[in-house]
Amino acid sequence: MAAATNGSAAAGAAAPEDPPKQTDASNDAPLAEDGAEQAPEDAMFSLYIALPHSSNKVQIMVAPHEQVHEVRQSIIELPAALQYSCFHLEHKGERINDFVQISDINGIGHESEIQLVEDPYTEKEARIHLVRVRELIGAAGDRTDTIQGILPGLSLFDKVAAEAGDVADKASPAPITEYDFAASPAVSTLLPEESDPAPKTVKAISLSPWNPPPAHLRQKGHLLYLIVTTNEGEQHQITAHVGGFFVNKSSNAKFDPFPRPAPKGHAAHSLLSLIEEISPSFAGSFAQLQEFNNRKEPLATFQITNAIPAAPWLIPSSSSPLCSHIPDITRTQESFLIAGVENTDTLRDWNEEFQSAKELPKDGVQDRVFRERLLSKLYADYNDAAARGAVLVARGEVAPLNPTEERDAQIFVYNNVFFSFGADGVGTFTSEGGDEAARVATGKDVSGVKLVNQLDIDGLYTPGTVVVDYLGKRIVGQSIVPGIFKQRDPGENQIDYGAVDGKDVVAANDKFTSVFEKLSQALKVKKHAVWDKDGKRFDLESSVETKGLLGTDGRKYVLDLYRITPLDIAWLEEHGVQGETATGSEYPHRMTVLRPELVELFVRNKMRDWVNAELAKRAESKKDAKAIEEKPEGDEQTAEKNEAEDERIDVSNFKYALNPDVFSGQVPQSEAEKEEMSSDEKDVRAACDFLRDVAIPELLNDLKESDISFPMDGRSLSKLLHKRGINLRYMGKVASLSEGPRLECLREVCVREMVVRSFKHVAAKYLRYLALPLTSACIAHLLNCFLGSGLNSKPTADIDQSIRALYDDADLAFENVTPETLREAIEIETARRFRYTLEPGWHNQLSHLQVLREVCLKLGIQVQAKSFAFTADSSEAAADAKPALTDAPAANGQANGEGSKKKKNKKARDASPASIASSASVPHTFTPDDIVNVVPIVKDSSPRSALAEEALEAGKISIAQNQKKLGQELLLESLSLHEQIYGILHPEVARVYHSLSMLYYQLEEKEAAVELARKAIIVSERTVGVDSQETLLDYLNLSLFLHQLGDSKTALEYAKHALNLWKIIYGPDHPDTITTINNAAVMLQHLKAYHESRRWFEESLRICEKVFGKQSVNSATLLFQLAQALALDQDSKGAVNRMRESYNIFLSELGPEDKNTKEAESWLEQLTQNAVSIAKHAKDVQARRLRAGIRFTPRNSPLGSSTTTTAQVTDKALKSEFEKKPSMDARSIDELIKFIEGTDKQSKAAKKGPRSKNPKSRRNGPVSTTA
Repeated sequence: MAAATNGSAAAGAAAPEDPPKQTDASNDAPLAEDGAEQAPEDAMFSLYIALPHSSNKVQIMVAPHEQVHEVRQSIIELPAALQYSCFHLEHKGERINDFVQISDINGIGHESEIQLVEDPYTEKEARIHLVRVRELIGAAGDRTDTIQGILPGLSLFDKVAAEAGDVADKASPAPITEYDFAASPAVSTLLPEESDPAPKTVKAISLSPWNPPPAHLRQKGHLLYLIVTTNEGEQHQITAHVGGFFVNKSSNAKFDPFPRPAPKGHAAHSLLSLIEEISPSFAGSFAQLQEFNNRKEPLATFQITNAIPAAPWLIPSSSSPLCSHIPDITRTQESFLIAGVENTDTLRDWNEEFQSAKELPKDGVQDRVFRERLLSKLYADYNDAAARGAVLVARGEVAPLNPTEERDAQIFVYNNVFFSFGADGVGTFTSEGGDEAARVATGKDVSGVKLVNQLDIDGLYTPGTVVVDYLGKRIVGQSIVPGIFKQRDPGENQIDYGAVDGKDVVAANDKFTSVFEKLSQALKVKKHAVWDKDGKRFDLESSVETKGLLGTDGRKYVLDLYRITPLDIAWLEEHGVQGETATGSEYPHRMTVLRPELVELFVRNKMRDWVNAELAKRAESKKDAKAIEEKPEGDEQTAEKNEAEDERIDVSNFKYALNPDVFSGQVPQSEAEKEEMSSDEKDVRAACDFLRDVAIPELLNDLKESDISFPMDGRSLSKLLHKRGINLRYMGKVASLSEGPRLECLREVCVREMVVRSFKHVAAKYLRYLALPLTSACIAHLLNCFLGSGLNSKPTADIDQSIRALYDDADLAFENVTPETLREAIEIETARRFRYTLEPGWHNQLSHLQVLREVCLKLGIQVQAKSFAFTADSSEAAADAKPALTDAPAANGQANGEGSKKKKNKKARDASPASIASSASVPHTFTPDDIVNVVPIVKDSSPRSALAEEALEAGKISIAQNQKKLGQELLLESLSLHEQIYGILHPEVARVYHSLSMLYYQLEEKEAAVELARKAIIVSERTVGVDSQETLLDYLNLSLFLHQLGDSKTALEYAKHALNLWKIIYGPDHPDTITTINNAAVMLQHLKAYHESRRWFEESLRICEKVFGKQSVNSATLLFQLAQALALDQDSKGAVNRMRESYNIFLSELGPEDKNTKEAESWLEQLTQNAVSIAKHAKDVQARRLRAGIRFTPRNSPLGSSTTTTAQVTDKALKSEFEKKPSMDARSIDELIKFIEGTDKQSKAAKKGPRSKNPKSRRNGPVSTTA
């Protein structure tokens, strides 16, 4: 927005606001499609693969640094080689090892030939082949997954693109539909379209009941027995043999697993080829299936392997085909097929894998790529395994190692992961705040481990760490450090560095000093003294709470990284636990540490002060210098260079670090020690003051000045605060300081987030010890008390009596919760945790749908989509199936969209049994049936790829320095590294697609920008969420790029989808929507939809005036654009009024000499002359209807007759005209746009037919007002 005000105000009318462009020549050669031309030694080349049983050869492109197993993967993805999974490659008759690089194979080069040779199967290979074939032929049903939820990794891009495409294909005259800004958010925006079922290739394929082969047949090479039922209805029993697959003579009653004689005997090395032989229709249906799959965007269908897919919070009803549960016998056999009989295929020594991967060489780029890719995959596999184990632990499916202990003190081992509860089961945190402190410590620990992993210090190891929140429980999963359970001899410490058993005993093994010193330098931790209970001094490199353990494998492990930064003493002194005087309103724990980002910012600030002081010193010393050396002639350059060198400050001399153990019970013994402690305390207090007096005000100022985007929801708010080093406990302070309309959005998001987080804590207390079958009733009741009290002020819990009887000892305290007690509990939590007092009646101001979304995302809830009736009004509206556009908060919950398609969907949903039950028989907003599933919330310690980020940064710097070609090469290199290291479907890859699409757009590579923006959308939707802020911004990017390419119609549809998402995420009137709506208005002007464009400008102006005020330069810029839009819509009087308002604001705010003021003045003169000229010749013109779309007077006679009507009144009249009375005169908006208004209003209806023809023919004629 602000960009438009710096230059000419008219600039905005020409093109939507976009990222700043580079001004250098943009005629460089287009980018190589495969990014091959990066460096000669890295150049891709082609290989020919000779397939068995075929004279055909397939060609593939490979890079010299690729490993052979990657080439294998490329081969089996080729259509001609789908059937192969068990083979090796040969070059000139020599077998090639799968784990060597292509460049290491002797004699290989461009267009070399490699033979694919089929291998004998093993049982494992046969199982892998069966799983692969099932997936290829579409016989594998959806896996029911414990952690990924329903429809994980969902993408809506295909649906949105199809809708945008439909609009583009529509014929004139009315291609643009009117967008309803006041409509409530439609839940259908978040739901995928129901598509046709995929073509069936076989009826069934599964393991036979004759499995496993008896010992004597195993000796003959039998591996598995299968049953395949073809589409023709024939059942074939098949033997998987070391040599391949053949049809055997067994039946369901008789066992005879030997080959059938001809003509029914069929055999092939691949099961896929065998099915093709036994089923005549298979080849045709398989081709149809491939065609069906190719219709979808490939990225939307690939399996996500390197990240946990995003689970949508809103899912279609269970009766929808998207969620249908179909019978599939092999689903029950899958764990055997994947992991084998003993289940040992998947059992891994996680710790050894992590540490061995860390020890891989990292000298060359290829070494680093291999190492980081292995680590990325390893972390993804571990996070998945740990999350699965944690869910089983939470459900009570895993036996504890110490069953006699209290529930919270129990520990578990499952799948080689060590699990414990994030609660103070053994009293370690009693003095810090008990369970609350333990819970925070585990969260801080996982962040600390992530930070140490990112630093990647040689010789320092961390256990794989994951924290999982599930149904109120917090579970920590760690890889098992060798020696951690070892029984030590008497007098020998369990820990080798740091505190042992509280802080009474301190260990300081010298072996740890060097690695901990590197860690502390990176984290700005000062080497400091600590004392044990006897007063003995130890000089530690890290916090006494950070522990070092020498594993039995000889590696140095760092544990308990929750105190790597100092305490926020200012917060504790103001709000903390005050021992005996505790009243219950204090902050719940003492684990209030500063964020590492804040320490980084604070130290950088100190460095800036130090550099300035050094420069001042030098300037002073130069002044005092009496003699200046004579410079030799002709050596000015050298002299200047030396002077520049002198001006450089060596920052390695700057030393500043903080002591993390101040204010935590350390007792210095001597005076010198006390003095140093006092100095350390002063430094920490300075950091706390920096947080309050600099970090928070700077953030508010940047938002006020529109330097950064406003957050939309809790996730984007916490990301923004954390980036600035602000802890979430300061949300109350941020909300209190967010005064005035400009920061209203921030205040609203903060208050919403505090309320939702408080609800999460309240809900966790009720859910923590509840049996799984009772949790749906509990969640539904709490949500009814929280969000549904407008519909039913006395909701009752709906518990299945038969289940209640089974759990007679269950604590069902949630039944007694009422809306009043819940509100009180939320108010108490908000006051305790955020020091913020909610306003009276805060619950009436909640935007229901947005809060429901936040609650679901925080707790991992998946709710069934329906028209949620949050109040009695919305309940009636839902029953009548009419759009409810009231100002009541209930409107947020109304799932009414615009357009017939959405209405149809809505009616279908309303007719589903669940919603009938909830809206008719039981007056509750939520029923237990609506709570379909709960997924775990996982916090992991996976580091980002340093190599990929270095390349991206280098590319950005090169482009900033105008080295365009080099910059593009580096960007391509970075993209390739991201995809290699993370795999394509990963949040980090989505972010790099987003960044690169912006950079390519600035480099005028618009096609490449569009392609990257599309990829960014799909990957974001699947890994971060279909309604995340990142996805929304990706849609806006794509919209902008398409408009610049000239496809404004499609661009507009993507912008509308982004606005629909915005309504669901935040609600109406977000400050950042001003630019988006303005850009869409410009797109509409390009499409010559002048009237609709004017409505969008008016909406943009309305929000702008609400946020920035009527007298702001931003409003003036929008008034300028609106005046042009009114002129294009042929409302000359409105145009003059708006331009006069714009001119007056520019004049008062910027002065008469400003470029914007002058331009507005010039336009005002032209528009005024035009309006006078039109009025003068009104009667002549009226007779011939030559100026077909110009409005002489507003439709409302009294308003039109007044010459002093302000633009504001005109605006209101227009709004009442086109928004509140869409059906007036039974004419469409389109006719009204084209229809001219005369003075004789009564005769209009009669003359409607003949008058509407001429304007049509003149529709695209020039409009003199804008010449």
